[in-house]
Amino acid sequence: MALLCLFLLCQVVSHALGQKDKPHIVFIVADDLGWNDVGFHGSSQIPTPNIDALAYSGIILNKYYVTPICTPSRSALMTGKYPIHTGMQHSVLYGSEPRGLPLEEKLLPQYLKELGYRTHLVGKWHLGSWKKEYTPTFRGFETHFGYWTGHQDYNDHTAVENQMWGFDLRRGLDPAVEYHGRYSTDLFTDEAVQIIEEHNTSEPLFLYLAHAAVHSGNPYNPLAAPDALISSFRNITDYYRKRFAGMMTKLDESVGKVVEQLERKGMLKNSIIVFTTDNGGPAEGFNLNAASNWPLRGVKNTLWEGGVRGVGVVWSRYLRNMSRVSNQTMHITDWLPTLVSAAGGNAENIDGIDGIDLWESLSENTPSNRSEVLHNIDDIWGSSALTIGDWKVVNGTNYQREWDGWYGPSGREDENNYDAWSIIHSPAGRSLSWYGKSLNQHAIKILRKQSEVKCFFDSSFTECDPLLSPCLFNVIDDPCEFNNVAKEYPLKLKELLDKLAEYNSTAVPPGNLPLDPKGDPKLWNNMWTNFGDYETNYIF
Repeated sequence: MALLCLFLLCQVVSHALGQKDKPHIVFIVADDLGWNDVGFHGSSQIPTPNIDALAYSGIILNKYYVTPICTPSRSALMTGKYPIHTGMQHSVLYGSEPRGLPLEEKLLPQYLKELGYRTHLVGKWHLGSWKKEYTPTFRGFETHFGYWTGHQDYNDHTAVENQMWGFDLRRGLDPAVEYHGRYSTDLFTDEAVQIIEEHNTSEPLFLYLAHAAVHSGNPYNPLAAPDALISSFRNITDYYRKRFAGMMTKLDESVGKVVEQLERKGMLKNSIIVFTTDNGGPAEGFNLNAASNWPLRGVKNTLWEGGVRGVGVVWSRYLRNMSRVSNQTMHITDWLPTLVSAAGGNAENIDGIDGIDLWESLSENTPSNRSEVLHNIDDIWGSSALTIGDWKVVNGTNYQREWDGWYGPSGREDENNYDAWSIIHSPAGRSLSWYGKSLNQHAIKILRKQSEVKCFFDSSFTECDPLLSPCLFNVIDDPCEFNNVAKEYPLKLKELLDKLAEYNSTAVPPGNLPLDPKGDPKLWNNMWTNFGDYETNYIF
């Protein structure tokens, strides 16, 4: 009996030690953040000192790709699969739509729970809520505080969709009406900070912080931020960009507070922090927003680089080669196997995913195992795009070319506005300085220059009209997609089109369904709800 007790005690101690060795993972998603909305990509217009400190202290993912719109990107992140392989490739999921990310898909938090992680989601879900089985606490998250639909008003926490309107803020399955009037970014930041504060550090933490910012809110107040903060941006004359700057500043403050709390709790030294956008930015009024992808082409929900080349940063002491700009190709599907690997799991045992484990490549700064990126195939819109090596094909486009241009602002009118000192002494900068190379103004200047995209336009370039014929670009030489070289390289064009067709042969049909009138919040006390679980039309 004594030997059995000793054996069990050893097992418990061994398990506890193993758990303590696993890194905490804090994964922060900004919604609709544009390539040019952060200072480290070259814009001096909106200060982002905390995000920039995280970038310069960690790895700037300069060839990092996402999908062009919310639901497909979040499905790719959670499953490690291209959206064409889960039926999530077309548009977004609506609150009154009777579908969700298929239940047979195993999600990132479920993998991490198997490795002993405590899993928490704060903020946006947007992967299905018509039945409770599709909501976060049934998909691997122990807790969820946030919202189910695609956006919300930052103060009243309601969402307007398809001429329907309802409250959308929950703790688990329970409506959280007591938070009416609290600004969303602050609300989610405080929740994340509290989770870190209360976490038992003998267990590994997975915190998925999916902000509403900087997605536009409801049409009556799309770009909400505190008035005093908005008015402080005297250098910005455009009214909408000024309001966007206020939203962006609150998002940057959030990153600083989360990093600072990790340090205060003693968790930063063994944490992995990821900061990413879900898709390219909606610029110049698209979605009532004012993001910037300059100098990249296109906007959110287009397959141009401005729609799919994303802001991405990763920081961790476990990464051996930091404070650098990475030109290794990475896709949002890669996070699942990469983080499972970093957490001590065997990513090679995960079957049927499109993501690639890049943990060792990122850590050692060795070439990426990813040579191609499927940006999307949407047979409803009639658009598709694929990058292989230096080459990208764009076949068809969305919005009848209405959003196929180049959109500012560039934010480079006054480089003197970029304050490296504020980055070094930001909450994130001060906290991170204990665990890596100390930032200095010279290093910041070099890294910032390396992470800028520079484009050269020549009037002799061949214009592209993907509605008439597929376009081909060398996105290394021409990252802004000025020069269509399809006629110069017909064999290369054929190679990429053949590969697109091969991908399309593996696609499952889009899962989109007609909106269900039963999902209208007016039938449920003006709340978006899991209407498929109820036979009556009133549950409160």
